[in-house]
Amino acid sequence: MVVCGDDGLAHRLAAELRGMYRQQVTLVVPPRQRTVRPPVVGRVRTASALLDRVVSVAVNRGGSGGGPADAGQPGRDADRLVEAAELSEQVLEDAGVQQASALALVYEDDETNIRAALTARRLNPQLRLVLRLYNRRLGQHIQELLDQAAALAAQGDGTLQPGDASTTVLSDADTAAPALVATAVAGTSKVVQTDGLLLRAVERPPPAEGEVADPGLCTVALLSATSSDPAGADGSEDSGEQRPRLLPDDAEVRAATGRATVVLEQVPYGDVEQSPPRRRAGGMVLPLASLFSRRLRWSAAGLAACVLALAVALWRVTGVHPLGALYLTLLDLFAIDEPALGEPVGRQVLQLLSGLAGLLLLPVLLAAVLEALGTFRTASALRKPPRGLSGHVVLLGLGKIGTRVLTRLHELRIPVVCVESDPDARGMATARRLRVPVVLGDVTQEGVLESAKIHRARALLAVTSADTTNLEAVLYARTVRPDLRVVLRLYDDDFATAVYRTLRAAYPHALTRSRSVTHLAAPAFAGAMFGRQILGAIPVERRVLLFAAMEVAGHPQLEGRTVAEAFRPGFWRVLALDVGAQDDQGLDPAGTEPDAAAGAASPPGTRLVWNLPGTYVLRTEDRVVLAATRRGLAELMRRQGPERTRR
Repeated sequence: MVVCGDDGLAHRLAAELRGMYRQQVTLVVPPRQRTVRPPVVGRVRTASALLDRVVSVAVNRGGSGGGPADAGQPGRDADRLVEAAELSEQVLEDAGVQQASALALVYEDDETNIRAALTARRLNPQLRLVLRLYNRRLGQHIQELLDQAAALAAQGDGTLQPGDASTTVLSDADTAAPALVATAVAGTSKVVQTDGLLLRAVERPPPAEGEVADPGLCTVALLSATSSDPAGADGSEDSGEQRPRLLPDDAEVRAATGRATVVLEQVPYGDVEQSPPRRRAGGMVLPLASLFSRRLRWSAAGLAACVLALAVALWRVTGVHPLGALYLTLLDLFAIDEPALGEPVGRQVLQLLSGLAGLLLLPVLLAAVLEALGTFRTASALRKPPRGLSGHVVLLGLGKIGTRVLTRLHELRIPVVCVESDPDARGMATARRLRVPVVLGDVTQEGVLESAKIHRARALLAVTSADTTNLEAVLYARTVRPDLRVVLRLYDDDFATAVYRTLRAAYPHALTRSRSVTHLAAPAFAGAMFGRQILGAIPVERRVLLFAAMEVAGHPQLEGRTVAEAFRPGFWRVLALDVGAQDDQGLDPAGTEPDAAAGAASPPGTRLVWNLPGTYVLRTEDRVVLAATRRGLAELMRRQGPERTRR
């Protein structure tokens, strides 16, 4: 397998493939002197582990040089490290793409990944491609284009089998954003929605005495015993008793008293979260409250009450009809009524008071016009945090990760205040469109976090690309509010663990969480390199639970076993049976299909049977949906054999 990238995700992915899946990996990275970011703790160890057994080949534009003569020989039973300033066709050939089974392109630049994918598909039509793209719509079109090219190549070459090649487009931002949001905001759920599968993992507190918890489809994880404790272990290696337990059996669930659980539920079809309705003006989102200021609204309300009081007084003094009294009051207010000569004294006094109210009305009307013009003029400008805002989330950084986190928080209707130093950042347009308050400034400068109302916030999410900026923002926020819940994104997982433990010791009564995006995204990319079996991933504290769809054939752990026998706690668990796959193969499931009435309803277009009875025997032609840990999925993939892995 070949991995090409220019940041920590490439190193993490290579270590995942070699360590978990026991695959031969060729890693293509820029030359060391051209690396934008120097390696930190975890990447140094990963690179050193690779260098211990690699043959280094230095490749520049259009050719190679500086490496051993036999470095590019195919079939060598060792990992290789290829250094290339540009991912050209020659570099891909030197990396062995023509003999590889899968290629992962995880550069931060979408254009680089697309150009390399087109070249790699031409060099090896049956190559399995995994692309890292931020643009979702473009990624879908590129995936269809590359799959179509592979299908045409298979038709023209009799040695290729249709369906051997596949293209999977993933985004590390989409993978990590739900985990970051769920960590910062208690009570949020994680959703897997792909390939007709719509599942939701809900975190549930420990049941009270005498209560029976609803297991949903199944309990997929037991959280750490101190996961809700600010000084808890958060899934670290401190104690085996505190670590989360993925895919526990029923006995473990019953014995784990006092521990929260993650329960899998199926989302009813069509139950999607909608953004709150907003008034629109000129195609731009303009809430009515933002059109006029609070002082202006109170002034207008006071004048209206004054006019109403004058009309009531005129009605009581003169005995005129109430509507007529209101009409005369308005005439006096706008100074278009005749003087009340010869009228009673009360009528004359009321006319003078109405004229005075009319003088007060003129500046109010002028202010309303100016504010309305200013509001429409600055409709595309950034909003400032409201004065009385509280209970919000302060989001630091509007890059790729920050933009996805902002969108997710907005979908959950959670108030957000963003802090960004670059006015041209990627997520500024999204913040304008969603009308989210943004504070422009360097977070390391005094007063910036105070402008974001950090002292009244519920959590701080620091997700910039600079580790030192995130750490400094968290430390400064803790000086302002020591009990603030903080979640910071750190580039390396080992560094994130060290920072977390130090902050936990320094602030034992505050909730601190540190996350590495590469650690959250690498398992999904690694699984995709074996094909489209990976449907999604759900982070559980510092670990990841994967959902996959695979054929039973070729897996001795599944084939010929009952659902209960195939369940291996801590490794994998069969969740559903894809009956549609049997129909596509022309098989007759009659008499062997489990009771569909026992399963939950599936979305239209799918034939998934849930809640399989434990006595159902998995057949060779079956296709199942299962939940697996990283190690469990790696074991299943290794047992497939080379031919089925190529499929």
